[in-house]
Amino acid sequence: MDASELVYGTVFLLQIAFGVSGNVFLLLFYTRVISPRHQLNPPDLILAHLALANTMALLSRGIPDILSAWGVRNFLDDIGCKILLYLYRVARGLAICTTCLLSLFQAVTISPSTSQWAGIKTQLPKYILPFCLFSWIFNLLIDMFAPILVTGPQNHTSINRVILLKYCSSISVSAVTNVVSAVVLSLRDLFFIGHMSAASSYMVFVLHKHHRQVCHLHGPSRSPRMMPEVQAAKRVIALVTFYVLLYGRDTITLSLLFNMKKISPLILNSNNIMSFTFSAVSPFLMILSDRRVRVLWKKDSHIPNGDPT
Repeated sequence: MDASELVYGTVFLLQIAFGVSGNVFLLLFYTRVISPRHQLNPPDLILAHLALANTMALLSRGIPDILSAWGVRNFLDDIGCKILLYLYRVARGLAICTTCLLSLFQAVTISPSTSQWAGIKTQLPKYILPFCLFSWIFNLLIDMFAPILVTGPQNHTSINRVILLKYCSSISVSAVTNVVSAVVLSLRDLFFIGHMSAASSYMVFVLHKHHRQVCHLHGPSRSPRMMPEVQAAKRVIALVTFYVLLYGRDTITLSLLFNMKKISPLILNSNNIMSFTFSAVSPFLMILSDRRVRVLWKKDSHIPNGDPT
């Protein structure tokens, strides 16, 4: 086995292990399996949905990539390749839809309490669950063409096969099909990224204005920066910024790979690792920025050994 592939597989394994652990913890926490005393609110439902999407993405692509890097060959047949690629595409779509929903919800939450916004704030929580269900239907339908693009491992490879999956092969389709699929996916991504970016920019504006207006109302013991809604907004802004930066990096890297005459294994492996950075790192951003999780950890750490309480 090549040493570089061994290192790649080990790094990938650590990334997937930590990412899945963090996302599963958040999924259990926000659905009240862990810490059942805390009240489930709309942001928690959104974050639980995002953790589920991240877990799906990490497992559907991470485990096969690790096996491939460690020298396991032909472990997937035609059906396996189609199912895993479909699950990964759907999970990726769910992640971008859910991140967009989170940014829009938080933007409405911290918006001024005018008559127009007050009505939206009251009604918006009722549409969280329907939107999550809609995002599943939407992405299951929009990614239906993904399984027809791959098949089981073949004896010959091409640039597209190398970029797509190391353990599956791509199927030659018409140029029209390639263009249509690329345009549809790009429009979906740009639509949601545009909305989450606009919502984050609006939150930055509102927070700056709010800070200037109420700073003198708070004593030194309670800075406006410590207010729960401000902390939640900053967390969402950081999450969205992180996602947009990684999406831009991924787009640029893939463009370079498709235009290379000879694919660099180092660039390809680095791109595969970076493709999962959001799914692996975002749960820890949530954990570090959520005061309830820190309180839970501190409470557990102070329980004496053998104390059933």
